[in-house]
Amino acid sequence: MWPNAILSIFTTIALIALPLASPMSQEFQLSNGLKLIVQEDQRAPVAVVQIWYKVGSAHEHRGITGVSHALEHMMFKGTEAYPDGRFSQIVAEKGGRENAFTSSDYTAYYQQWSSENVGLSFELEADRMNNLVLKEEEFLKEINVVLEERRLRTDDNPQGLAREANRALVFQESPYRHPVIGWESDIKGMRLDDLEKWYQQWYAPNNATVVVVGDVSSKAVHKLAQQHFGSLARERVPFLRSTKERVGQGTKRLVMTSDKARVPLLLMSYKVPSLGSVRASDEIDEADVYALDVLAEVLDGDASARFAKHLIRGKSLATFASIGYSPVSLLDTLFSISAVPVAGVTLDQLEVAIKSELLEIIQSPPTQIEMQRVKSQVIANRVYAMDSMENQATIIGQLESVGLDWRLKDEYIENITEITATDLVAVVKKYIRSDALATTQLLPESSL
Repeated sequence: MWPNAILSIFTTIALIALPLASPMSQEFQLSNGLKLIVQEDQRAPVAVVQIWYKVGSAHEHRGITGVSHALEHMMFKGTEAYPDGRFSQIVAEKGGRENAFTSSDYTAYYQQWSSENVGLSFELEADRMNNLVLKEEEFLKEINVVLEERRLRTDDNPQGLAREANRALVFQESPYRHPVIGWESDIKGMRLDDLEKWYQQWYAPNNATVVVVGDVSSKAVHKLAQQHFGSLARERVPFLRSTKERVGQGTKRLVMTSDKARVPLLLMSYKVPSLGSVRASDEIDEADVYALDVLAEVLDGDASARFAKHLIRGKSLATFASIGYSPVSLLDTLFSISAVPVAGVTLDQLEVAIKSELLEIIQSPPTQIEMQRVKSQVIANRVYAMDSMENQATIIGQLESVGLDWRLKDEYIENITEITATDLVAVVKKYIRSDALATTQLLPESSL
């Protein structure tokens, strides 16, 4: 553990150095609605190009869940100009790297290669934004790939299945209850027509953000964007209605068994706000989100955090205990706890111990030294993350895709440093409550 004085020095250095080291960023808006954000970073002659579409599983409904993810797969199949995987071949031939990902809130595609290829990225992405060719035979093959992906990650993975079930348990009305990959029955019942409609509805310049980070000129990149994307027509994009989860009416519990599970698993999830849901509401203080972010670090930030110190080493109740919380989401999200007990400790006993740790935040709030250590860790993680061009672009794209201003990234550290122990006590009382909790227990069948 670093002495308190050294932590203070590191915190000060990070706060002073980060703005000075921040690369130059510019935003442009094309007449068709496409937003372009360019961040110049001349440390190496490379660039990351990402295109973010504001559509994900949160925009889906039962019957077509997984369509965003399935369309992501099909986006690599080709257009008339670049058929049969030619897109990927071009990137590989030029030594680049490419991929895509789908989440609840967005679908994103990216290339990382020499900065001289930014214009080529734009040409390829503009082409498949408007000219994707969807073939029945390719669709049928890819649906089987998606089903196999679901089997590997979820259906044949007891931990994955428990996490999926826990998410559906905690959310009643929110579309976040649907898995990004989709429910198996919806995937099996999906038709090519579903993808075609989804593509026409959501893949439009006025529903996209292009992010470029690297050894580029903002002015030159803007000119390239005008050249390749400027002629694409805007579309009438559907409006995602905000759904407000009903107030909790008590702890929800689910017990699952699996002959594939090797060890028991405890999942505890609380519904909490995100930066996206806070901006859409006048009832929640944005500081609550940053306080929840710090709370997660206090409990599970590093080897000195409370879960590791008390549950794993001190009381020897758990072999593993972690927290998941992502503040950058469109709707209310989850503050989730995952834990595996040591042999001889039941999941009920472990749940009681975890709840005691949460209550301890109220009874024994973090000291100034503990808060300083945690904030320094958060700041260090943030600074190191910004060293990667890919991470820089991803942070910008995520913020924009959930309806937030990308410049919020530059306010993150300041907002974190303003959080106090009193704020942590307040959010525990406000959100980490039994009537907002969904608990899922996964048990090996042999333990029954």
